[in-house]
Amino acid sequence: MKKPVIDLHCDLLSYLTRPNSSIYNAEDMGCAVPFLKEGNVKLQIMAIFAPVESKSHEFGLKQSEIFKNLNEEEYELYRFEQQHLESFQTNENIGMLASVESGSAFCDESMPLKEGFANLERIIDNVGSIMYISFTHHAENRFGGGNYSTAGLKNDGKALIDYLHNRKIAIDFSHTSDALAYDILEYISKENINVPIIASHSNYRPVFEHPRNLPDDIAKEIIHRKGLIGLNFVRAFVNPEKVEALEEHVAHGLDLGAENAICYGTDYFYTKENPDKSRIPFYFKEHENAGCYPQINEVFEQQFGTEQTERISSQNALEFLKRLWK
Repeated sequence: MKKPVIDLHCDLLSYLTRPNSSIYNAEDMGCAVPFLKEGNVKLQIMAIFAPVESKSHEFGLKQSEIFKNLNEEEYELYRFEQQHLESFQTNENIGMLASVESGSAFCDESMPLKEGFANLERIIDNVGSIMYISFTHHAENRFGGGNYSTAGLKNDGKALIDYLHNRKIAIDFSHTSDALAYDILEYISKENINVPIIASHSNYRPVFEHPRNLPDDIAKEIIHRKGLIGLNFVRAFVNPEKVEALEEHVAHGLDLGAENAICYGTDYFYTKENPDKSRIPFYFKEHENAGCYPQINEVFEQQFGTEQTERISSQNALEFLKRLWK
């Protein structure tokens, strides 16, 4: 029997801004609806992403409107809310919940911050609720430093943390520079900010050295704060030469004490026009779409046991959402 799956991150919404795109197009997206059904995905978190560029907020708002339309028009998808926590495993349809991947999705570099927060409220109005917000993507922006940056937390980033106090929205560390991650942790502790911390789609740096993967001290802090760490399936972050490294990431997380934190954050995105051809194929064949979850769970079950596999597949994320929305 297929285990229910919760996945913390995909880029379906940004893909759906493209002409002639469809949630059913399995040729384009590893998280297309046919694959989600095949993999028994019961809840898919969908990122609202924007790069650091002029009028980036318009792209973010457009994705939130697509989410709203999917909820209203597509019978196979529904907006996941608190009342669905107990029944999601038996629902025939696929729950969806939004997240924000980079503050640029609601606030470009030149607009007043107050206007940016108004845009964020418009996004929330469209999607119902947001599970988490990443301050940055790869690049530095007005809030702080991204993965390929050395910048830390900026004043606008502090204002965003203040905004998130008691809002039941987590801060995502998957696209922070190390400096930004440390600065956020220091600021929320110093100011006694009530906000959960997660890494929605990150692996572990000691297993494979990459800026997108977490150093142990940050991973331990997320675990200590009862957050989540989502396994990323992108080959460049697993280990480009070794498919078995995915299990090594799980084992390393368990060594750190992450038995209640590890979940899925697979990071399926539209790869066909990606300029970095050196990364092709972007996923190992064993991980190439959401239909692979039953096979991956089978491998995990053999190595880590049934109970731990169930926690990775859905229970850890489900328990986190219960705490978040309590």
